[in-house]
Amino acid sequence: MTQLQSEQTGCAGCGVKLQTESPDKLGYVPPQALNRTPVICQRCFRIKNYNESSGITLNHDDFLKLLSHVGHTKALVVNIIDIFDFEGSLISGLPRFVGDNPVVLCVNKIDLLPKVTNFNKIVNWVRKQAKEFGLKTVEVVLCSAKQNMGFDRVIQALDEYRNGHDIYVVGATNVGKSTLINRLIRDYSDLDAELTTSQYPGTTLDIVKIPMDDGTFIIDTPGIVYPHRLTELVNKRDLQKLMPDRPVKPIVFQLNERQTIFFGGLVRFDFVQGARQSFTFYVSNALQAHRTKLERADELYEEHKGELLSPPSRDELEQLPKLTKHPVRIPKGKVYDVSISGLGWVKVNSDIGADLMIHVPKGVKVAVRESLI
Repeated sequence: MTQLQSEQTGCAGCGVKLQTESPDKLGYVPPQALNRTPVICQRCFRIKNYNESSGITLNHDDFLKLLSHVGHTKALVVNIIDIFDFEGSLISGLPRFVGDNPVVLCVNKIDLLPKVTNFNKIVNWVRKQAKEFGLKTVEVVLCSAKQNMGFDRVIQALDEYRNGHDIYVVGATNVGKSTLINRLIRDYSDLDAELTTSQYPGTTLDIVKIPMDDGTFIIDTPGIVYPHRLTELVNKRDLQKLMPDRPVKPIVFQLNERQTIFFGGLVRFDFVQGARQSFTFYVSNALQAHRTKLERADELYEEHKGELLSPPSRDELEQLPKLTKHPVRIPKGKVYDVSISGLGWVKVNSDIGADLMIHVPKGVKVAVRESLI
């Protein structure tokens, strides 16, 4: 780290150790700002001067250490989930850390769902999934940070459940956490007040406490990086293709067994065995789908990866983990989804069962669930 030009080593706003080298890491301060008194990190500067929170990230283990005290305090926990990557954006371990504190589950990016979606069914589905995950919620709120949908209800829920206590906002990266924090700052915060430090034993100061008008705080926690999400592995250019920016138009394929669908060079879906049936793919419409026979799939991939099968490019593909097989057996009797973290999901439209093989970069999460839509 570049030697700080000030005797001050901690941010005067949040207390985190200051550094001048990595803008995307905690404690960053531009070198030209070191002559100010007091010195505050860029994250605190943006909150204080522009009413906005920046995206700083932590890995999962460090995040849970940071939250280890929450169950011993009185607080409201706001957990932001990405509906387009529900399983991938859940915070494993969160239920045991929140204690008896109420949890409001904000389900973001509902604007990406097809326009005919029944939102009441989505709420019921989310409640059931959260319960199976072990997370007790006092309310599920559907919202869209980008389209400013549902935020009035978010604010109402926070007023209803916080009971004069602090609000902790938690979420993985790319779920819209900063947008919600920014809205809370506008609605609740007295920005003329100084940002204050937070001293908790055994942790570094990786949180920002934003004072509210009633003397309590909005506590902004860093976003969590989950390597099991495809969106964490690709470069920014490809990320724009993976993450939809408008309502998804589902793609339906009628497949015979031993047929394969590629989505770029990132994901391969094999229908290995079963009666002819339809599969609906809920993925970004910026991604091109390619169908082939299973016996030709390996050859097609080797010949056309990074070109016909893109994103990513050949060079960028070399930087990603190799594709790994995930055998999936869809049982008879119910309609299921296969979710691929960071890509979307595939709905198996019939209840007659199927044997599938999902190929994704090593480490990317693949899960089977009851159908969302």
